[in-house]
Amino acid sequence: MAAKPKRRARLWQFPAASLTARILAINVLALAIVVAGFLYLDRYQSDLFETKLAGLAREGALIAGALGESVVPLAGSEKSWLDPGLAGPLVQRLAIPAGTRVRLFDVEGALIVDSLLLPGAQVQTKELPPPAAGGALGRAAITVYDWVVEHMPPHPSMPRQAEPEHARAADFPEAARALEGGAARSIRETEEGLLVAVVALPVQPLRRIQGALMISSGAEDVALSVRDVRFAILEAFAIALAITVLLTLYFAGTITRPVRRLAEAAERVRAGRGRQSEIPDFTARRDEIGGLSRALRDMTLALWVRMDAIEVFVADVAHEIKNPLSSVRNAVETARRVRDPAQRDKLLDIVAQDVTRLDRLLSEIADASRIDTEMSRATAEPVDIGALLTMLVEMQRPTVQAEGLHLTLDLADGEPIIVSGVDDRLVQVFQNLLSNAQSFSPQGGEIKIRVARAGGDIHIDVEDQGPGVAEDLYEAIFDRFHTFRPKDESFGAHSGLGLSISRQIINAHGGAIYCRNRQAPDGSVRGACFTIRLPEGDAGA
Repeated sequence: MAAKPKRRARLWQFPAASLTARILAINVLALAIVVAGFLYLDRYQSDLFETKLAGLAREGALIAGALGESVVPLAGSEKSWLDPGLAGPLVQRLAIPAGTRVRLFDVEGALIVDSLLLPGAQVQTKELPPPAAGGALGRAAITVYDWVVEHMPPHPSMPRQAEPEHARAADFPEAARALEGGAARSIRETEEGLLVAVVALPVQPLRRIQGALMISSGAEDVALSVRDVRFAILEAFAIALAITVLLTLYFAGTITRPVRRLAEAAERVRAGRGRQSEIPDFTARRDEIGGLSRALRDMTLALWVRMDAIEVFVADVAHEIKNPLSSVRNAVETARRVRDPAQRDKLLDIVAQDVTRLDRLLSEIADASRIDTEMSRATAEPVDIGALLTMLVEMQRPTVQAEGLHLTLDLADGEPIIVSGVDDRLVQVFQNLLSNAQSFSPQGGEIKIRVARAGGDIHIDVEDQGPGVAEDLYEAIFDRFHTFRPKDESFGAHSGLGLSISRQIINAHGGAIYCRNRQAPDGSVRGACFTIRLPEGDAGA
């Protein structure tokens, strides 16, 4: 069982490959890249953290300077120490902002003052994230946001800081660094997952380190600020995305819908569903779609014209072939009944003439049928018309003179006359015209070929001194199988395709060929003139 032929895949049947999907994907991708760049706020967040740490450092410097007054000398020694009894009340009197914690460690690393443990200190609170706006939807959005931020590269992991029950400076890297004489600042994460800004400074009046001051404050406001900015960007992105999608669908529709209609109409024409399948007319659009519609309509029209021409050509060929075939059949049937050898020889001569006519007719029909194909495949080259005609005249002159005729060539000037074309086919045209002029010229007549330039074209005239052509036949003589021959010429000597083939060749060269009569001063006809017009070419083409 033969396999069924696969149907042709139609591009517009696959949405994933459609122009609309591609245009939409490109526009959304471009917008998403821009928004992703805005959402990448690592630099913005770092700047906010740095601003917060700088503010804590300034506060810590002021507090550390004030705590220098709580340093007292040891009795009987040059050393001094931080007096908790003086430092505690001093810290208590300072205007420490809410949410800020101040801790003081002595030179041994022991915690001697904690602002949250001082008498009369504010009630200790734990900073919690604010409730999500929008209820369940808001909480879901924040959950998704937290997951994305956690996995968004680069994701710097904040060091975790435990709160031991009996804290010492060694439990805090910043405080330990301050006891060594340096300042330290960092953002840390508590055990509850909250961010805290920590700054530690040495307490060193008279340049002698007496302890370390560590000041800390919640940094969740920075994360919330970044989140609010990102949510604002996402809201703007959602609006821009909706507008982009709508505009893209509208814009793509103005492209894909006409293209789809054109493709479907072309498919109907390909399937041969009759001439009622007209290509949609979008020529009013002054864009590529209009140009495509115009080209498809012109191509379809040319296709129907070509099909009509083929149909007419086939009918004409069948009609022309029937005549000699009928003659051959009649001659053969008559020869069977004729007993006279002389009559039989005459009938056989008729058969031979008709067979020769058929052979010539079929050869010229085959030549005419492949001219368009050959001309479309052939490569046009510069052809020197003057040199070509000079050679052709020299070859034809002995034959023409043998019939008592004169053949002359008149070139416009001595410069090369170049056209772009196929020289073999141009020679065929000139041979057809010379043969035609030779057939109609009277004894002693003259055949003249004139070549001239006119308006960027090359004009070649082939003139004879015959009876001329009736005005109503100026165009008809170029039709296929049209014959108008001299009375003394044997029937069937010409197929009537010579001038038709000549017009095909000249049209393929972008030129034209037409006929007119030569007029005498008294108005009488002096002969026929066939004119060929070809565009002038470039010798270097």
